[in-house]
Amino acid sequence: MEIMIKVQGKEQPETLTSINNLAITYRSQGRWKEADELLMQAMEIMKKVLGKEHPYTLTSMANLASTYRNQGRWKETEELEIQTMEIRKKVLGKEHPDTLTSINNLACTYRIQGRWKEAEELLIQAMEIMKKVLGKKHPQTLNSMVNFAFLLKDQGGATEAISLIERCFQLQKQVLGPGHHATEASLKALREWEGKGKEPDQKLSS
Repeated sequence: MEIMIKVQGKEQPETLTSINNLAITYRSQGRWKEADELLMQAMEIMKKVLGKEHPYTLTSMANLASTYRNQGRWKETEELEIQTMEIRKKVLGKEHPDTLTSINNLACTYRIQGRWKEAEELLIQAMEIMKKVLGKKHPQTLNSMVNFAFLLKDQGGATEAISLIERCFQLQKQVLGPGHHATEASLKALREWEGKGKEPDQKLSS
């Protein structure tokens, strides 16, 4: 990456992609400070070169928000996610898959903080639009249903949560295949919620 910066400059799309990819690698390794610095650098350059409303800029904002969320930096996460969501609504429209992903991400941030009402409103909104625009069996729709099942479980609605996660699992098995990571995650949650395993990890979906 250093050679690319020296030869092409920081503002070239290829360089920004490399910076972003390295940041994602750092994030996956839990190297938060390095990931934060690179993602912030890439985001600011993209805002300057491409503009605040460019898809690449919005993706970089979403990536930085995800890094903040993984660190429990809720205020910064929420601010970036709301900003990204509102710009995507304006530029892409409410029914665009990227906009729906932003709505889903913000809902997950609320859910993890125990802000059930706000999370529920957003998840229902995203889920209904996805069913209408993408179809009931689209992977993104199924992902939103899984997140809603986790929300139900968090609020003590075990019976409803189990019923929904089982429906999601069956659809994912049909659409994605039994070996897909999302299908396996739903099966794991189903077994655990039915008392056949340990308490499930928190669902974090992007």
